[in-house]
Amino acid sequence: MGALCVIFSALSATAGPIPVPKFRSAVAPAYLSYSKEIECLARAIYFEARGESRDGQRAVAHVVLNRVESGFYPNSICGVVYQNDHLRDACQFSFACDGTPDRIKDPEAYETAETIAKRSFARDGWWRVINSDLARSTHYHADYVKPWWAKKLERTGQIGRHIFYYTATM
Repeated sequence: MGALCVIFSALSATAGPIPVPKFRSAVAPAYLSYSKEIECLARAIYFEARGESRDGQRAVAHVVLNRVESGFYPNSICGVVYQNDHLRDACQFSFACDGTPDRIKDPEAYETAETIAKRSFARDGWWRVINSDLARSTHYHADYVKPWWAKKLERTGQIGRHIFYYTATM
């Protein structure tokens, strides 16, 4: 019996503390903080779509939030927006890895992006203005580029210069 106690005490000393499980819904996003998540979403809207209509900017917000909820991308807005930002010209949102400084040069446009980010995050009735096909989009690109992945996805529509897509595997 004494040898068994020595074995158990040796095992527990090397194993370290037992981790406490963290219970959370599988679909619950792991937001950093409200203000940081809004900032990341506003920056994505600003740098990706500030020249677009409000509907076009909302559609970009939809893509980011749909990715957060999909389970195939990081589970926070900032995680989605800056996914693979260390890979030059190979990240999810081009502004995050194009090598140019991300400076807000138009404060009024950024304020609009921030308002759209807050309202999109809240998902109030204003959110539903975009048609249901477009609202489920998980991807988009500018109409002057032809990415390889576009042929593999279902096109959901176009607003301004952005063409939107959905992938059924998400």
